[in-house]
Amino acid sequence: MKHYRRKFLKSIGMASALAISDNLILKNVQSSISKLNDQYDDLSPEELAGREDYWEMIRASYSHSKELINLNNGGVSPQPLVVQQAVEEYNRFSNEIPSHHMWHILDKGKEAIRKKLSILAECSPEEIAIQRNASEALECVIFGLTLEKGDEVILSQQDYPSMKNAWKQRALRDGIILKWVDLSYPIDDDDLIIHAYREKITDRTKIMHITHVINWNGRILPARRLADIAHDHGAEVILDAAHSFCHISYSIADLDCDYYGTSLHKWLCAPFGTGMLYIKKSKIASIYPLMAAPKPKSNDIRKFEHLGTRSIAIEQGIGQAINFHQMIGIERKEARLRYLKNYWCEAVQNEPNVTIGTSLKKNHSCGIALFKIKSQDPLEINGKLNKDFGIHAVAINYHNIEGVRITPHVYTLVNDLKTLIQGITTIAKI
Repeated sequence: MKHYRRKFLKSIGMASALAISDNLILKNVQSSISKLNDQYDDLSPEELAGREDYWEMIRASYSHSKELINLNNGGVSPQPLVVQQAVEEYNRFSNEIPSHHMWHILDKGKEAIRKKLSILAECSPEEIAIQRNASEALECVIFGLTLEKGDEVILSQQDYPSMKNAWKQRALRDGIILKWVDLSYPIDDDDLIIHAYREKITDRTKIMHITHVINWNGRILPARRLADIAHDHGAEVILDAAHSFCHISYSIADLDCDYYGTSLHKWLCAPFGTGMLYIKKSKIASIYPLMAAPKPKSNDIRKFEHLGTRSIAIEQGIGQAINFHQMIGIERKEARLRYLKNYWCEAVQNEPNVTIGTSLKKNHSCGIALFKIKSQDPLEINGKLNKDFGIHAVAINYHNIEGVRITPHVYTLVNDLKTLIQGITTIAKI
C-alpha cells in the first residue's frame, strides 16, 4: 500500500494552480499522516480499523461541531481543513479579476482534476466529466438517451427520488414504460435481488437503472451480476454510485456499467456541489448533453460540462480532497467505515425492541446502517437522539424502509458511537 500511495502522489503531484501545497495546514497534515502510515504500515486495513490513535489524527484534520455528533455524513460530508482552505484561496484569487483568473488560469486545472478522478475510478480521463452532484450526472444520461415509445426501463422503488422522478418525467413525455422492482429490506441473499430484477426483463428492455448502495439503509447491491444480466439481454446499465464512490473499493471496469454518476461531496469529502459522470467512450456520442453544447453528437466527454459560469474554486478543491483521500487509502477507509458500522450495530442488535434494518454481511454493507425501535416513530427517535444525546442523524420513512439512518465517516471516533449506543438503548427502554 505504501508503494502505491507514493507512486500515486508522485504521478499527480501535490501542487496546484495556486501552489496550495505550500500552505502550512497541508504540510502539517501530510507530515502527520505520512508518519502514521509509516508507523502502521505493517498492519492490515482490518487491523488498523480499530486503532483509535490513528483515526484521532484523521479527526484532527477536520473541523467539527462541539455541540453535536455528526452521524449524517450520508447527506453531505464535511471537507478536511486542507480542502476548505484550498477553496478559500482559490476563491480569493478568483475575485481579484474573475473573468481572467477563473477562465484563463484556474480553469486550466480542470484536466488535472479529470486525470486524478480517472485514476480513482480506474478508467480513461476521456470518460470522465466533472458535474455538480450525482443527480446532475445521472440526469445527463436519463434525459440524454434516445428512447422510443414502448421502450422499457427497469428501476427500483428504493432508488433515489430525483432519479425516479427523472424517469417518470421521461415516461410522461416520451411514452417509455417503467418496470418497478420492489424489495423488502434487509435482505441477506443476493439471489433474491437478482431474481427480482431478472423477472422484469423483456425483449423491450433498454435500460436497467441500478443503485449501487441504497442510501436509505446502506445495502450494497450485486451491481456486476445485475449488469451482466442486463447486457445478456441487450440492455444498457446506468449505475447510481452516489454512495459507493470512495466508500468501498472497486473500479468502474469491475462493474461493467455503461453510465455512472456520483457525488464527490459525500464519501470523497470534496467541496459541496461537486460530482462526476462516467460514460463508456463508445457511448458518449449517442448521449445528448443536458446543457446545450456546440457539438451535441460529439464523442468528447467535455460536451457535458457546458454549465455556464460556475465556481471554479469549488472544482479545483476536488484535487485536494483526492490528495487527502489517497493519504489514507481506500482499503483503510473502507475497513474503518465497516468497523464503525459493525461496532454500533453489534452493540444494539440484541437489545429488546431494537431491529437493524441493514444486512451486516461484509459484502452487503459498509459504513451506512439503519435501525428502528418497536412501536416508536423514527422522527421521534431521531429527535430524542438530537435533544438528549447531541446526535445528528436522519429519520427515514421512504416507501417500505423505515428507521433512523446512521452514517459515520473517517473522522468519527468510537467514543462518538458509545454515545449513540447509550442513546439507542435508553430510548428503546422508554
